Amino acid sequence: MGVFVFLPLVLPLTAWPIAHLAERRLHPRVATLMLAATAGVLAVCSSLCLGLLVVVGTAQLPGNPLPDGWSDPEVREALPYDEVAGTASIPALAAVLVAVGRTLWRHHRTRRRAGRALDGLSGAASVAVLPDPAPYAYALPGRWGRGGRVVVSTALLSGLDGPERRALFAHERAHLAARHHRYLLAVHLAARANPFLRPLRTAVVYTVERWADEAAARAVGSRRTVARAIGKAALVSRGAPTSTLAGFAEPGPVPRRVAALLGPAPAVRAWPPVFTAAGLAVWTAVAGAAVSALSSANSAVTLFLVLRATTPL
Repeated sequence: MGVFVFLPLVLPLTAWPIAHLAERRLHPRVATLMLAATAGVLAVCSSLCLGLLVVVGTAQLPGNPLPDGWSDPEVREALPYDEVAGTASIPALAAVLVAVGRTLWRHHRTRRRAGRALDGLSGAASVAVLPDPAPYAYALPGRWGRGGRVVVSTALLSGLDGPERRALFAHERAHLAARHHRYLLAVHLAARANPFLRPLRTAVVYTVERWADEAAARAVGSRRTVARAIGKAALVSRGAPTSTLAGFAEPGPVPRRVAALLGPAPAVRAWPPVFTAAGLAVWTAVAGAAVSALSSANSAVTLFLVLRATTPL
C-alpha cells in the first residue's frame, strides 16, 4: 500500500492551475463537464483512501470489533504509516462525513422550502412572477430533474426592457435545461470531501453562469443584450429570498461575464489541441484523475489481500 494511499489525498492540489486555465480557455460547457467530472473522481478516490486509512487505524485501537489478526505486528509491518496516519484519519473521515451530510441536507431543505413557497401559485407555468418589491430571479429545478420553474420578481422585471427580459428568462431556462444544479451539487460535495478541490468549485460556479450566458445569447440572437441584462440585474438585485438552483449558485464575477459577452463567442471544441494552455488543463485533469483512481485501487486491493490473509476463516 505504502505511499500510494496518500496520493489521492494530495493530487487535488493539481486542481488549482486546472481551474484557472479551464475557466478562461475552454468553452463554458466543456469546462463545466470536465471540472465537475474531475472533482467527482478526485473526491471519491480521496474519500476511499481515507476510509482505508481508517480501517488500518481502527485495527490498532483496543477493544475494536475487527478480527484480532488485523492488529498483529506482521500486518502492521505490511501496512506502513498505520499508527500515525491511520489514527489521525479517523476524525478526518468523520469530519468529511459530517460536512457532506450537512451539504446534502442543506440542498434538500432549500429545494423543499422553495417548492413550498410556490405551491400556492395556480397552474403549472414554467415562469412564476412574484409581486415582490425586492428584485431577484432564480431557477428552481423540478423533482427528479424534470421540469422546473423560473422565478422572478416584478421589481426586477420593471428595471428591464423587453429584449432584456427575454435574455433573463433565456438565461434561467438554460440553467434548467442543462441541469446545472447537478454540477453545482457535485462540486460542492467534492469540496467538502477534500478542501483542495475548492478551486474547482469556484470555477464551476463561474462556468455554469457563462454556459447559461452563451445559451441565452444564442436564444435572443444578441450577446450585447444579454450583457446589458446581466449588468442591470446585478446593479439592482439584492439576492433571492431563497438560494438558487441546488442552493449553491452565485451570480459569479459579473464584470468578467459581461466582458466575455462583449467579446467574440467562444469556440466549441470537445477536445482542445494538446500544445495549448487549454489542452494542458485538460490533460492535467485527466492525468490527475487517472493517477488518483489507480492509486486508490492499488491501496484498496493491497489492503484487502493483506487483511484477508490475516483473517481466520
